[in-house]
Amino acid sequence: MHSIEVIVLLLVVIIVLSAFVEWLKIPQATMLVFAGLIIGFLPHVPELVLKPDAVFLVFLPPLLYTAAWRLSWHDFRAERRSILSLATGLVFFSVVTIAVVAHYFIPGFSWQLGFLLGAVISPPDAVAATSVTRGLNLNRRVVSILEGESLVNDASALVAYRYAIASIVTGSFVMWQASVQFIWVALGGVGIGLALGWLFRHGHKRITDNATLEVALTLLTPYVAYLLAEHFHASGVLAVVTAGLYLSHRSHESITFQTRMQATSVWITIEFLLTGFVFILIGMQLPSIVKNIETDSLLQAFGYGVLITTVAILVRILWVFPGAYLPLWIANLRKKHKEKIDWRYVLVISWAGMRGVVSLAAAMAIPLTLADGSAFPQRDMILFITFCVIFLTLVVHGLSLRLLIKRLKIRPDLAKAREEENEVRKHISTQAIAFIEANIADGKYDEEVVHRLRTKYEINLRLVSEKGDAEKPVGHRAHMTLMQYARAQKHVLDFERQIIIRLHKEAAMDSDVLKKLEHEMDIEESRLSEQLKRAKADEVGGYRG
Repeated sequence: MHSIEVIVLLLVVIIVLSAFVEWLKIPQATMLVFAGLIIGFLPHVPELVLKPDAVFLVFLPPLLYTAAWRLSWHDFRAERRSILSLATGLVFFSVVTIAVVAHYFIPGFSWQLGFLLGAVISPPDAVAATSVTRGLNLNRRVVSILEGESLVNDASALVAYRYAIASIVTGSFVMWQASVQFIWVALGGVGIGLALGWLFRHGHKRITDNATLEVALTLLTPYVAYLLAEHFHASGVLAVVTAGLYLSHRSHESITFQTRMQATSVWITIEFLLTGFVFILIGMQLPSIVKNIETDSLLQAFGYGVLITTVAILVRILWVFPGAYLPLWIANLRKKHKEKIDWRYVLVISWAGMRGVVSLAAAMAIPLTLADGSAFPQRDMILFITFCVIFLTLVVHGLSLRLLIKRLKIRPDLAKAREEENEVRKHISTQAIAFIEANIADGKYDEEVVHRLRTKYEINLRLVSEKGDAEKPVGHRAHMTLMQYARAQKHVLDFERQIIIRLHKEAAMDSDVLKKLEHEMDIEESRLSEQLKRAKADEVGGYRG
């Protein structure tokens, strides 16, 4: 079987298994790692080794970019203290703790090797965090903290990793150099990301009426940011994340709606395929990792993997709870109104420490030899332990997180979200009516046009102003009228599609004309589908009065 055939096979597996994710109630990441394990041990399947360069250059930039694009800059800034505490303090605390355990409990592990293992394992993975937490309806603050942490913690871990490698290969380590390097890696990555974000934002504003070119520019952005930052020995990860956050925050003023719609479809597909390949390839690495470990010591090596996994999980719990409550306790000593933190959210954050492809790539990038030409000590054991930590955290956290959230009865604060949405809709409708009176109802437009526009926004205003008020059923009637209107429009649209299909079969019209009309119908149906979906959620959640 050739490599291209294996890639096609993996594509089929990814698509088929992903179709059963919701039915099986198993996170996609966990399921695909299991599938990769099975495929990796099948006969006649060629060995697909996950090259570190492929991970850091091909997979990581677009996956980090799309995750950063989804993360709100306002949410990131609001939770910056918690995110930075986890992304720096927890990473270095994990490195030191794992180094101590590895040095004293794993034979042959020097302090340098212990620090190297800690640096490889310490950062939770952005791809894994997004994959496992997707669809769990977590509180927005919890999601922002988890995704923000996993997006920026790689800089801390990779600096520790580089200096652990250097100390082992060359036999020397200078603390002040490591500190200066960390500052440059972090600030340099952020600075390059901001500069490129500004440059690409103006590039988007210069492109007019060419959504395809703009989408191509979004595909180029993460790779340029990563390569440029790495060229100057700064953090490519932070450069990609910063550029993504900046462009997402400014996208409303620089990217057209056509580009936004087209780019969303393209990026959803890219993220789905790359994420699937990452996790299924992680599972397929085990045969090549195991073959270098003697059979009689395999069980013992697995025991070390379980030990380090347990330490990594416990270290996170020990850091997260004091890190959440101690600053709050100090702040509350100075305030009259005491703030509170829901311990359930803290527990979820402490439990969601999935490792992923970055850790595996870092382990596989460890040199084969030292400066004197001798074999790099314990390289195979570090690789195997890293795989165990990735596999066990994906399985333990991936399978238990959903159950934990269910047992804790965690629900998103829908009432607050709906209240915020209503306030925005009310503000928009009020301002729109004022704009119509000032700029539209001045004789430039037919009175019937003005009346229809005004009526639309007046109904919207009544809808959001009177929801949930039993004494004012007008809001309920307005809601029902709008929903019936949307359903009627959808019904007519379906009939129009039947006409298009019939004309297409009869070749009664030019195909380009039919495609243009079909595209217009697609846009209209997308709007109606969102409106009807929201109506259904309102009915289920008791949103109406």
